[in-house]
Amino acid sequence: MVCILKSFRHKKNKMNIKTYKSLLLLGLFTIVGFYTSFGQSKDDKKQKEYTEIHNLVNSKNYVFVAQTVLPIGGRSINLTSPYNLKVSGDTVVSDLPYFGRAFVAPIDPSEAGIQFTSTNFNYNLKERKKGGWDIAILPKDTKDVRQMTLNVTEGGYGTLQVISNNKQQISYNGYIRAAKSKT
Repeated sequence: MVCILKSFRHKKNKMNIKTYKSLLLLGLFTIVGFYTSFGQSKDDKKQKEYTEIHNLVNSKNYVFVAQTVLPIGGRSINLTSPYNLKVSGDTVVSDLPYFGRAFVAPIDPSEAGIQFTSTNFNYNLKERKKGGWDIAILPKDTKDVRQMTLNVTEGGYGTLQVISNNKQQISYNGYIRAAKSKT
């Protein structure tokens, strides 16, 4: 009787070990499967994001949304209101705040920021070797702004530098997104 109980316990332990091994292998395969599918979807997401940003920049139909301002000689300022630069084919509309030294004071206080609409401008797009784009916008029909340089990463983040005739240079950090259609 004792011999039968010992053999039963021994078989029971063997079954448990086999069960544990099979569960362990099943769990391992499950984890590897999730990791593999997660990695592929992350790469797919990056590629989709790159294609979307590439198409926006090439189509000249996007909005740069400013989140922070970096005046020369000053601290970074977080923006709480929506300020942006809209590029839509044949028009550039700037609605950006200005912090810094102006060499000529505007007569109208509402013109203190960098606000203009330009329909006569050069748009030069250059792809960077390590990814991203450099965009130079040279408005010809504005009084103050001489050049705007927008550096865009593959993820859509950007830095906008504005060189002005009557103000110190200023930079903005933010991101680009698709322009909303007028319907």
